[in-house]
Amino acid sequence: MTTDPNVASPNVSFEETPAGRTAVITGDWTSPDSSEVEQQAAVLTQALKQGRSGCAAIDIGRIGKLDTVGAWVLDRARQDAGAGDIPFENARDEHQLLLKTVYYRNIETTEPPRTWQVVDLLVNVGKSVVDFGKELAHGTSFLGEVVAGIARLLIRPWRFRLPAFINQIEQTTFRSVPIIVLISFLVGCIVAQQGIFQMQRFGAAIFVVDLTGILVLRELGVLLSAIMIAGRSGSAFTAELGSMKMQEEIDALRVMGLDPVEVLIVPRVLALLIGLPMLAFLASMAALLGGGIVAWIYGGITPDIFLSRLKSAIDFSTFMVGIIKAPFMALVIGVIASREGMAVGGSAESLGRQVTSAVVKSIFMVIVMDGLFAIFFAAINF
Repeated sequence: MTTDPNVASPNVSFEETPAGRTAVITGDWTSPDSSEVEQQAAVLTQALKQGRSGCAAIDIGRIGKLDTVGAWVLDRARQDAGAGDIPFENARDEHQLLLKTVYYRNIETTEPPRTWQVVDLLVNVGKSVVDFGKELAHGTSFLGEVVAGIARLLIRPWRFRLPAFINQIEQTTFRSVPIIVLISFLVGCIVAQQGIFQMQRFGAAIFVVDLTGILVLRELGVLLSAIMIAGRSGSAFTAELGSMKMQEEIDALRVMGLDPVEVLIVPRVLALLIGLPMLAFLASMAALLGGGIVAWIYGGITPDIFLSRLKSAIDFSTFMVGIIKAPFMALVIGVIASREGMAVGGSAESLGRQVTSAVVKSIFMVIVMDGLFAIFFAAINF
């Protein structure tokens, strides 16, 4: 752009011409002089608001430097005055192109319609119910895909990826043993301690053995294991599958003629189906050990008395109630975690959102399933 060395500051002056009064723009209309640019733009706006008598044309042929800020402010002054039909005259080609590029648009915002808060609440509840229904339908459909994938592998077992399955057993089961055993041990200690303190008031401290044994074997062992697996392995499944989805590795598997469900999801789900019952058993034993130690220290119940009382308080059905729940909880965790991983979009935000959703949904469904099993076993007196 050419510059007049004698004119630097932005200025608006007016000249009378045969066509009417013309606003003459001079000086440099650039961002370093933004304060003066705004002042002169206000003068131009006032003149344009008076109509053709105030200003019939805008001459920018004698302007010095012009950047996007100056061009935008000039066009804004014209639009704010409602004088969009008043032309810019004598504009150099580069200035004309810049004015067209930064054309000022006054975006009109409409106020949202007023609604009753009760109506908004009902709308939100309705949307939540619909979203839950859609999520349930999608989850059921995905469960069908997993079951179909397992059935195909049963028909053609040579397609089963044994190394991937062994690796998932190691990741989900063996490496989860220390943390699950430790937490179960501490929970068993807490249950026994609180039971002894409460039952001592009635001289029934010995019944803490019944409480600990039944509660741990029927509920706490499998529930703690499932919740820990949902937080540890479920989040890992979602993150791994989501990362592969973001990097288009899953699409590459499909291009290669491989089924992602068979290759990626079935080994993970089967590893959970086999691993969670074992973890539930170890968690129950650790909790009973913690309860026995606390009962010995706080309640004076020696190990031989504890084991004798425990043997009379429980039977094989008590143990089986907890073990029967484990595969179903493992299936729920595996399906939810895998589906959330396959639903990841192309951003890190989506990955984090789906991982969080997978953990929350898995833990919620584990607790719901535990409640349903409790009702079922109570109904059949098992």
